[in-house]
Amino acid sequence: MRIATECLNRGHEVIVYTRSWDGAIPEGFDVRLIKTRAITNHGKAIAYYKQLQQELKSHPVSGIIGFNRMPGLDVYFAGDNCIAEKARMERNIFYRTFSPRFRTYCAMEKAVFAPSAQTEILILTERQKKDFITHYGTQEQRFHLLPPGIPEDRKRLPDADKIRLETREKNGIAKDDIVLIQVGSGFITKGVDRSIRAVAALPESIRRKTKLWIVGKDNSHKFVKLSQKLGIDMQVKFLGGCNNIPELLAAADLMIHPAINESAGGVLLEALTAGLPVLCSAACGYAGYIEKSGAGKVTPEPFSQANLNLTLTELLKDDLSVIGEKGYQFAISTDFYNSHKVATDIIEKTIAAKNILN
Repeated sequence: MRIATECLNRGHEVIVYTRSWDGAIPEGFDVRLIKTRAITNHGKAIAYYKQLQQELKSHPVSGIIGFNRMPGLDVYFAGDNCIAEKARMERNIFYRTFSPRFRTYCAMEKAVFAPSAQTEILILTERQKKDFITHYGTQEQRFHLLPPGIPEDRKRLPDADKIRLETREKNGIAKDDIVLIQVGSGFITKGVDRSIRAVAALPESIRRKTKLWIVGKDNSHKFVKLSQKLGIDMQVKFLGGCNNIPELLAAADLMIHPAINESAGGVLLEALTAGLPVLCSAACGYAGYIEKSGAGKVTPEPFSQANLNLTLTELLKDDLSVIGEKGYQFAISTDFYNSHKVATDIIEKTIAAKNILN
């Protein structure tokens, strides 16, 4: 959204092709929905690509910027980690050899990263580049590392103390309660079950005053069941998708994000800018910022639930406001906000070069 808006602000026409759109369409956006008929997700991905090709033949454009892997892209924004590497780490040889889902997504990934492709690639972390080069032999010069990109409204609010009190009161949070917050859709990938187990494992004196807020769109049924099984369902609250993230961050005491797989993790930086300490897994691409800032803890890989439990307990015994202030001071001296501008510079350069060659 921020890249598309930046393109519009620079005078470009922006056409958005997508399978679905939630919320209002911003002024200037030409959104065209592509409906797909398929049972499986990888079948829908194939159908989307085929229909998109027909659309682009009928309505040619100067350049194609993709946020999903597929053939024919001029620029690809690598918001996800390498599928081939993820399968190598998490799946057996049978899955990697015979699964139609894996073969489909891997073929689309190869279409972007193969040495014969012409796509310029915007990446979020150096780890992504290493994995893609390892699996596909992609030329290093095709990768462009972006600075972090989070909205400026995630900075600590001027009246954060007042908003904190109001938001906590609205949600029935007592003065001495500890609020943990986890933000992100895709509860399995984000490790929400890990967070629930960590809260349940806290010493009783800490656990009884600890609340866990889960923010994001996903099916919460199995996670509600888990919290009930562990006896902490009254302390775990699923807030759904929210547009008041800055207020929730102001009200919280610690962000927990023990993700299984996270290409970057912009929410970690949003926490730092809000002055909120962070506990995350080393699987998060931006975990290095947490270590560098000293504003929290990073659990090592391979993941250990026991290690997460212990680390959370230790953090909650510390002065969280002091730890959070370290993150805030780090954030105000670091550029976390201009990813969309750098990305648009690369897009303009790429498309201009393509049109000159053609």
